[in-house]
Amino acid sequence: MSDDLKILSLDALHRDLGGKMVPFAGYSMPVQFPAGVKEEHLWTRSKAGLFDVSHMGQAVLSVGGGSHEDVSALIEELVPGEIKKLGKGKIRYSLLMAEDGGVLDDLMITRFPADQDREGSLFLVVNAAVKDQDYAYIAEKLAGRATLEVLDRSLLALQGPKAVDVIAAMDPEAATMPFMSMRRVTLEGMDVSLSRCGYTGEDGFEISVANEDADKLARLLLAHDDVAPIGLGARDSLRLEAGLCLYGHDMTPATSPVEANLIFALGKRRRSEGGFLGADRVLSELAEGTKTLRVGIKPQGRAPAREGVEVKTADGTKIGQVTSGGFGPTVEGPVAMGYVDVAYADEGTEVHLDIRGKLQPATIVTLPFTEPRYYRGPKK
Repeated sequence: MSDDLKILSLDALHRDLGGKMVPFAGYSMPVQFPAGVKEEHLWTRSKAGLFDVSHMGQAVLSVGGGSHEDVSALIEELVPGEIKKLGKGKIRYSLLMAEDGGVLDDLMITRFPADQDREGSLFLVVNAAVKDQDYAYIAEKLAGRATLEVLDRSLLALQGPKAVDVIAAMDPEAATMPFMSMRRVTLEGMDVSLSRCGYTGEDGFEISVANEDADKLARLLLAHDDVAPIGLGARDSLRLEAGLCLYGHDMTPATSPVEANLIFALGKRRRSEGGFLGADRVLSELAEGTKTLRVGIKPQGRAPAREGVEVKTADGTKIGQVTSGGFGPTVEGPVAMGYVDVAYADEGTEVHLDIRGKLQPATIVTLPFTEPRYYRGPKK
C-alpha cells in the first residue's frame, strides 16, 4: 500500500477488527471485515452498521458578523438548493455547480442549531475524492465575502433500523430527531454533532466527533450487540440499492442535475429565479428536457452489469452506459444504474446489456431498488 495514503484516526481499530485495507480517495480504508460484504450489507439492513466516513470533507462557511440570510445568499450562488428557508438545525442535500451547468460535487448543507450561536455560518460535508478542489472552488468564488474553515474531525455513520435504539440509549432525544436534522449533543462525555441522515436508504445517524474521541466512541458503539463494523464494499451496494449517486461515477462535471435525475435537489424558488452557476443550462433543460437521463436498470439474468457496460437495443445500437452496478443482496439479484437516451428512459422499457460481448436482457426501472426507511416522525 502506498506510503502517500492518509491514515484515519480509526486505522488501528479497523486493523484490530480484521479490516481489509485498500486505497480509496487518497486514504487507507477498510473495504470489508471478516464477515464479508454480503453479510455486512444484510446486517445493516436488519440491525445497525458502523461506517468510518472520516475521509469525507467537513467545513464551515461563515460570514463574519453576518446573518443566515447573508451566508445563504452566498452559497446559493454556487448551489441550486433552497438554503435561505433552511430552518435551524436542518440539513439540505444540494449540488456544487460549474458555470456550464455541470455538477462538481454533491454535498450536505446544514444550518447550525439555535444553541450553537452560529447564525452566519453553514456546516458543509463534501465528498472525499474532490474535497480539496471543492474547498478551492468555494474559496475562489466567494473570496472576500465569506470564510471557509476546513475542519479536522472524524465522521462516523451508524445506519440501520437498530441505529436509533443504540443512539437513544445515550441520548434519548435522538429517538424523535427528524430526518435531515442536526443537534449538538454529549455522548458519554464526548461533544459531538449528531445528524440524522445517511447513505444507505436506512434510518441512521452521522456523528462528527473530535479525532481524539473517535476510537472511544466507535468502541462504545461496537460494544452493542446490534452493531457491527461495515466497510466500503457494503457501503457501495447499500447506496446502489437505495438509488443514491456516487460522485465521479453516476454524476460528473459533464452531467447536469436534470440529466442526473436530481430535480428534487433544485429548490422551487431557484427553478423560477435561477441565480446560481449553470442556471441557464439547468433551467433550459427543465423546460425542454434532456437527451439522456439517469435511470435504474434491472438485469433479467444473474450476471451483474458493472460500470462501463454499454446499454443497447436488441439490434446492438448503443443507447447508454452503466455507471454503477453489482449484486444487490437485499433484492437477491443484480442491480445497476446508468444513463440512457431519453426515448428509452421510461419504466418498463426493455433494453440489453453488452456483458462480455453478449447481449443480456434488462429492464428500465424506477429507483430505488429498495424502499427507503428514513425516519419521518412518530407513527400515527
